[in-house]
Amino acid sequence: MRKTVTGAALLVAAALLTGCGSDSGNGDGKAKASPSADSAKPSAAQSPSASAGAAGGVKGGATHEVTLEVEGQGRTQVMYHADSTGFEEQTLPWKKTETIELTGAEQKVGYLVNVLPGSVKAADGSLKQAPCTITVDGKKVADNEGGKNPKGCSFLVK
Repeated sequence: MRKTVTGAALLVAAALLTGCGSDSGNGDGKAKASPSADSAKPSAAQSPSASAGAAGGVKGGATHEVTLEVEGQGRTQVMYHADSTGFEEQTLPWKKTETIELTGAEQKVGYLVNVLPGSVKAADGSLKQAPCTITVDGKKVADNEGGKNPKGCSFLVK
């Protein structure tokens, strides 16, 4: 009986080691690219900057001034994305203004800006989401209905 259990344990261990092994040598289970592929330089037609320009990936397009605001009193967590991205505890009221520059592709499909405020105390003492607004080029484009909409504020800038 003991020999059978020991033999079975050895077979399982061998199968696991064989199945988990990798011949790529980098430990991630993916095969390495050949040295010639690593050392090959792209031609001007294949370079990232040339293809990005053709696809509208180069900055230099339309610019927009984006203002993210969170109202209320006290402190709360605020997650935001405009030109920069952050998730920090902020003192309210909080305001961040940034200028975003859209690529050609972003002008066509849009660039998402958003702010997601944390909770603040309501007048009755309960917690509710802090009110937020997004303003683009001086025009208010999104709000969360004074904190009634739990999704925060988002807008697709084109």
